[in-house]
Amino acid sequence: MRPGSIKIPPVFIFLFLIILFASLFSYVIPSGTFERESKMYHKIEQTVVKPGTYKVIPKHYSLKGLFLDDPQEGRATPISIMGLLTAIPKGLQHSAALVFFVFIIGAVFNLIIETKTIHAVLARLIAMFRNSTTLLFLIIYTAISIGSAFMGIIMELIPIIPIIVMLARQKGYDLMFGFGLVVLPLFVGWSTATTNPYNVQIAQQIAEVPLGSGMLLRTILLVLGIGIGFSYLMWYGNRVKNKSRKPMVEDSQNGSMSKDEFSDLKLTRKHLWILIALIMGYGGILTAIQYMGWGMIEMSGGFLGIAIIVMLISGMSGERSMEVFTEGLQVMIVPALVIGVARGISIVMMESQIMDTILFHTSNTLSEFPKSMATMGMLVFQSFLNFCIPSASGQALVSMPLMTPLADLLDISRQTAVLAFVFGDGFSNMIIPTNGLLIAMLSVARIPFEKWFRFALPIYLIFMLFSCIMLVFALWTGY
Repeated sequence: MRPGSIKIPPVFIFLFLIILFASLFSYVIPSGTFERESKMYHKIEQTVVKPGTYKVIPKHYSLKGLFLDDPQEGRATPISIMGLLTAIPKGLQHSAALVFFVFIIGAVFNLIIETKTIHAVLARLIAMFRNSTTLLFLIIYTAISIGSAFMGIIMELIPIIPIIVMLARQKGYDLMFGFGLVVLPLFVGWSTATTNPYNVQIAQQIAEVPLGSGMLLRTILLVLGIGIGFSYLMWYGNRVKNKSRKPMVEDSQNGSMSKDEFSDLKLTRKHLWILIALIMGYGGILTAIQYMGWGMIEMSGGFLGIAIIVMLISGMSGERSMEVFTEGLQVMIVPALVIGVARGISIVMMESQIMDTILFHTSNTLSEFPKSMATMGMLVFQSFLNFCIPSASGQALVSMPLMTPLADLLDISRQTAVLAFVFGDGFSNMIIPTNGLLIAMLSVARIPFEKWFRFALPIYLIFMLFSCIMLVFALWTGY
């Protein structure tokens, strides 16, 4: 086999193989459990792990349990063949709100694309920044990073991926560059988490440190992260543009309008009204998320409202509107299903009760290392946990109740433990195939995961080194 000839299997097969291996591990990894208790965090009742309560649960093996579920009181049951097969439907059931949201996003955005509003706006941007391409990209990159770092924006960015991809390609860059212009700043902002309510605030609440504390350092980290990530992106993009390297993803994989077609488009009054409706609706949804506690169901309803307004302004017939809406749903079938399939991995690990065993032994191992190494170990552990539980709040509820007393025992500040959690949860999202949102975004841009992995791995390793240095700095300064 020639070097570089190894290919990652298609995403569904790859995820199913991970579920299969997790199921097999349920037969050899001891089962165990921590006691959990309900606590109120920021007026929300959450179930948290009680440190020091881990106990081994004996496994129940049987011939019936190999094929069908065979539960027994007080014992853990390895995953049966039926459990393996139902992990995906259960994952879809647990991810129903997110799956529906992704479907709606695809349908609504397809309606907006049909009106040619996005194309007209792109034509105007290209004209305005004809001689300032790098400045335009830096503004986009910084805006996305700030939105993610301060407000935890992530799913809301799915609709703009095709827009930024088209803009980048009209400026002579490739599909991967345009996709990276959205996704890299998203994860930089998420990983530095200045005030992100979905990771750092939950982790601080559980670690019992003041909300918003340590913000100055995280703001500095955001600025540094923007500089590192944008430099890498432009380095790659300039090599592609100057023909010193072949585009990682061929343009034929993602059709768009030609430069001539863009230059012929004029930004009409109808386009402006649609743009105003989109911006106001989008801003209203983001505001409601932050201040009214909206979830994915409410967000989906908000985007449906935007779709109705766009249909009315555009003057599109009801029949044509439904055709375009349906086409958008069809495009999102794979991204939506991938989210549910990826969730099946954590379903298997939780049902076989091996997740707590992994947590227990990891926390014990970290306690044997010096403080600096233990802090880096927390980072590695959180990165691994993100592979199993690709949810920031889910990880916080599982790991922070363990990492908080561990930090106390190792004489590491709880604030530093929170920082290790944020880094581990954030940067690994760039490359893990169990991150359903990443896979959904890749599907929207029509980029194979293995090609994205090759692009993102170097900058991920750079950010991991950056994280280790910053954690050691936090230890030295008593952060």
